[in-house]
Amino acid sequence: MPVTAYIGIGANLGDARANVLDAFERLHKVPDSTLEAVSSLYRTAPIDSSGDDYINAVARLETSLPAQALLEALFDIEQAHGRERPYYNAPRTLDLDLLLYGDEQIATPTLTVPHPRMHQRAFVLMPLLELAPEVVLPGLGRAGDFAPSVSDQGIIRL
Repeated sequence: MPVTAYIGIGANLGDARANVLDAFERLHKVPDSTLEAVSSLYRTAPIDSSGDDYINAVARLETSLPAQALLEALFDIEQAHGRERPYYNAPRTLDLDLLLYGDEQIATPTLTVPHPRMHQRAFVLMPLLELAPEVVLPGLGRAGDFAPSVSDQGIIRL
């Protein structure tokens, strides 16, 4: 039975815009999955990090992959872009996060869904709400209810 999954996408090294657009193309090729929609691109300043501004987006997939297998497919896309993780919140060529996986709450050593702090980040909430204005964050409530609390975070729709 297919599940709707939302993927957060961000980049701030190299040609960040091109890297995000390429991620869209690579998400089309994820096995047992269909890329249904992508948000606009957004520019945001780094939070708890350094470097250039980020280009961010969210994609919606219908997938038959288990959550862990989907996460591994996302890691493969990151690796194709030379993603390195030298330290926590390091600047990145491409970052793909599994934000939501149906209405599941998942807590394993390698995966937490809903993605931690997604409700506190405009760079996740605004593109997510563009795609799914009524989406509910399992265990947290309607995503739209969190938008006012991130309204002071600088974000520009491109």
